[in-house]
Amino acid sequence: MQAFSINADKEEGEFYTPHSIVELIASLIEPFDGTVYDPCCGSGGMFVQAAKFIEAHGGNTKAVNVYGQESEPATYRLAKMNLAIRGISYHLGDRAISTFSDDQHKELKFDYIMANPPFNLKKYAEYGGFETDPRWQGYGIPPTSNANYAWILHILNKLNVSRGIAGFLLANGALDDSDTQEIRKKLIENDKVEAIIVLPRNMFYSTDITVTLWILNNNKKGGPWHGRQLRDRIGEILFIDLRTWNSNIYEKKYVRLSETEIDRVRQIYLDWQTENFVEYAEPELYYAAHRDEIQEKGYSLVPSRYIEFIDRDTEIDYKSALSEMSCKFDELKKRWDANETELINAFKVLGYGKE
Repeated sequence: MQAFSINADKEEGEFYTPHSIVELIASLIEPFDGTVYDPCCGSGGMFVQAAKFIEAHGGNTKAVNVYGQESEPATYRLAKMNLAIRGISYHLGDRAISTFSDDQHKELKFDYIMANPPFNLKKYAEYGGFETDPRWQGYGIPPTSNANYAWILHILNKLNVSRGIAGFLLANGALDDSDTQEIRKKLIENDKVEAIIVLPRNMFYSTDITVTLWILNNNKKGGPWHGRQLRDRIGEILFIDLRTWNSNIYEKKYVRLSETEIDRVRQIYLDWQTENFVEYAEPELYYAAHRDEIQEKGYSLVPSRYIEFIDRDTEIDYKSALSEMSCKFDELKKRWDANETELINAFKVLGYGKE
């Protein structure tokens, strides 16, 4: 399905979701049973890759019911075919249409949501009843010029109210937009945001921007979950910054997360959810911020506002560094002089220059 990302209209912000990102989302929200929903499912690639992940981790795909929606008719037909040939049971609604203007699963709530909504989508709000849409109730009307927060509120509205969990991607601007501060404040105060993970650049074929993985969770109070006992995380948000994890290169410049890196993020997340969290073990990689800290920073969800920056330059022994540079310069000067002498002699042999 990568070809579709290459031909996609960048203004629409529709990008193929790389396999390693889908695997990361699946490893964190663990959609091993129940219902899985994608409100902008494209050709169904997210479902297919998630199914592969479930099988690889000993899960039963038959225990998972897939629901989705897609607005483009050709892509909608492709999604149905893509899922059918892989034996994945699906419910994609009666027709191809925008999730915002006509929710094809209006009365349903879902256990898991995985999504890669179009980044910064414009002209999405041109339908009747937008301002009174019940999906915005309690949070305020999202901007009509950019769908990012409309996606967030739609996804939250579709989650199972007691245990639903979602993992989805958004452009980084959604972390600190001034015109969405009040909505973001309510999301934080209502304890819907569980984790914010900034990904490396160059992970997508059609854009080189960094994007953010959001985890929303309707149950941060703790209790048994997938064989683990989770602690009460009310009033906390986990921030992880992966922007420096860009060494796993493929196809010349594109970055993907390795299995080891995915496992590392998952372990940090699971440890934070349980009692095994070491709060300051890797201050440049992650940080668990409390609500009062987030309030002090104007309800910004930008990880770099919380994760410690360590100035490595202050750790340099400048005297030793200058001495080392001086030695290297002297060595280069000697090599330059030797090369110049050889070049002059060569010209003399050829009859140029004075004897």
